[in-house]
Amino acid sequence: MYTFIKIRGFRTIATSALLTLLLVNQNAFAQASNAAAPVAANQPKLAVILNSGEASVSLIDMTTRQVIKTIPVGKEPHHLMLTPDQKTLLIANAAGNDVALMNPTTGELTGRIPNIIDPYQIGYSPNHKWFVANGNRLDRVDIYAADGANLKLAKTVKLAKTPSHIAFTADSKIAFITLQDSNELAAIDLETQNVMWVMPTGKVPAGLWMTPGDQYLLVGITGEDNVQVIDWKNRKEIKRIPTGKGAHNFRPLGDKKHVFVSNRIASTISLINMQTLEKVGDITGLPAGPDDMEITPDGKTLWVTLRFSKKVGVIDIPTMKLVTVIPVGKSPHGVFFTPRAGWE
Repeated sequence: MYTFIKIRGFRTIATSALLTLLLVNQNAFAQASNAAAPVAANQPKLAVILNSGEASVSLIDMTTRQVIKTIPVGKEPHHLMLTPDQKTLLIANAAGNDVALMNPTTGELTGRIPNIIDPYQIGYSPNHKWFVANGNRLDRVDIYAADGANLKLAKTVKLAKTPSHIAFTADSKIAFITLQDSNELAAIDLETQNVMWVMPTGKVPAGLWMTPGDQYLLVGITGEDNVQVIDWKNRKEIKRIPTGKGAHNFRPLGDKKHVFVSNRIASTISLINMQTLEKVGDITGLPAGPDDMEITPDGKTLWVTLRFSKKVGVIDIPTMKLVTVIPVGKSPHGVFFTPRAGWE
């Protein structure tokens, strides 16, 4: 049984060409972006950036776009997510074998979950019953039964090789895991914690995204230059969507129609229409290594960590142009702020 240890109180392609491809007229993309976000949403004030190469977190004032504090958090923080009650930010320290707890609005560290082994990527199932931690370094997936603040290890599943990203079915029955160094996709039955099947993918599969209605899995093929579309129910590839070298991770626009994918090596971000399964635009001119992404609640601004550049990029979504970059620590990976646009 694992419980929280409490430290203190919980307190660019051309715009016209892109828009023609996307929604025909010049105003359509902006309308889609605005429609994806709440009309009167409050804007976030603090951005949390994980510096995986420096065992630290950079806290950015989103109004001034300046780093206001850098704090040690644990060895190799790669990914992060909110707890189901939306009150605590979980920061997975892969080499530290624990998960740090942070107040998502103040950036204050509030506690730690010890003995979570090699948590590279983490995720709660949609019903919040299961907590999954991918052991990227140790070739294992740990599945925990989640009960509020308590995590009880149900089973350690060995997989080859290098478990990376996670996606779930909407009914919380299946967890999908990409295996970067064996070029495979695995499906795990969460109730039994048994591997259901493993199928081949392109080279170095990483990010995963499920299209609406659990129809297809999109896989970022980092070792190539495309997104692989998989009919997971029949375990077969539907097509490849060319995006850019090093296709890596996903962030949906929030309109249930479009999803961004970062292309690490090409230093671009592509936009995919999930209904037509086609690329409809690119954000170009980025510093090296675009990786994880987050979107403001008004749907107008995309923040992206630039893994190879020690920077964070801020992008205007309606024009698909880089606005500014913010220097942070070494190998920035995860990015988070709240409130934010919906993940759909």
